[in-house]
Amino acid sequence: MTNPPPDATAHTATPTPDAPAAPDAPATAPACGEGTAAAADAEVRAELERLRESIDNIDAAVVHMLAERFKCTQQVGRLKARHALPAADPAREARQIERLRGLAESARLDPAFAEKLLTFIIAEVIRHHETIARS
Repeated sequence: MTNPPPDATAHTATPTPDAPAAPDAPATAPACGEGTAAAADAEVRAELERLRESIDNIDAAVVHMLAERFKCTQQVGRLKARHALPAADPAREARQIERLRGLAESARLDPAFAEKLLTFIIAEVIRHHETIARS
């Protein structure tokens, strides 16, 4: 959530009997760096917003890619069920984990994190395959 912009009228001068009103002049001079800090805050908020929009787009792509992956694994599950193959394939899973760890290293992503993620996904796939085999 972003903070609303500061009230533009909060720093307008109040006319005095011997000074004319200046609608855009500050009532007092800003403290040293105050204007710069406000500009930096606005720049930081804009950069955060830009980065968060990118993150949101990437998250959407990840969800769609996972949906496509699960469509494929559902087909694998049906094929395994038709041919009475086991839901899990530990040798394939180990190869996939090693492959993903290598991809993670080359992408400068923590390989342990990548392994945890794939292990979670594999567990879900096996659960789906077991459900398909029972139906």
